Amino acid sequence: MTVQSKIKAADTVTKEDLEGLSPQQLRAVFREGRWSGGTEGLARGYAQANLIILPKDVALEFLIFCQRNPQPCPIVEVTDPGSPMITQWAKADLRTDLPRYSVYKEGVLVDQPTDISEYWRDDLVGFLIGCSYSFEQALLNAGIPLRHQDENKIVSVYTTNVQCVPAGRFAGPMVVSMRPVKRDQVVRAVQVTSRFPATHGAPVHIGDPTLIGVDLNRTDFDTGVFELAEDDVPVFWGCGGTPQAVALASKIDFMITHKVGHLFVTDKLSEAVAAI
Repeated sequence: MTVQSKIKAADTVTKEDLEGLSPQQLRAVFREGRWSGGTEGLARGYAQANLIILPKDVALEFLIFCQRNPQPCPIVEVTDPGSPMITQWAKADLRTDLPRYSVYKEGVLVDQPTDISEYWRDDLVGFLIGCSYSFEQALLNAGIPLRHQDENKIVSVYTTNVQCVPAGRFAGPMVVSMRPVKRDQVVRAVQVTSRFPATHGAPVHIGDPTLIGVDLNRTDFDTGVFELAEDDVPVFWGCGGTPQAVALASKIDFMITHKVGHLFVTDKLSEAVAAI
């Protein structure tokens, strides 16, 4: 019996059941509604991506916003208006191939379904934005442990007081992810992640969180809080939660995103999208 057959036969699916599956196999499991949990640690070595879906009438402004803010919003693929299909980073249907979504109307979260087919419209444009999960295997390969993986949590996410460069109606704060890094490994963490500009690249801040308006005990998007050890330094990277925060701050009428931590698993190896 194949792993996928075992998963289909099981009453419940655990994250351990999904380990070792390819991106294509994982997306099939998501499509069948067999897993609606997070994607942290799955398809190790493959890039993951944030999703934001917007009406066509604001898509160009959003594209310009992302170009002006490449660290928190590195776009890796854009769909044709009205089409839910992507073709470059995978051949997949954005309506079904993520484990869970967030649907916003008039700036209010109205649903978190596992399938957005009923919400799809002919005027929607999908954007895939690089995710820092994509460089985590490189950090592990460099001997830098990841606390959130060890504790099976979603990486800590915070909204900062750092304002993004506005574009049209899109304006608002940068969102960051935080990983505790041992003091003697910080330089190495910067070196490793700098090779991945398509998935947020180097940190945007290191050290004192108050300088960017962050209280480490108050995360956003229902993400985990981590106690820092004496030799830990908080290191912050740009986060794909930024377009969600900005679109909400800008009062966009309709938006669909991934639920934070529940990302699109691509067919691209992380090393294949790293800078040489």
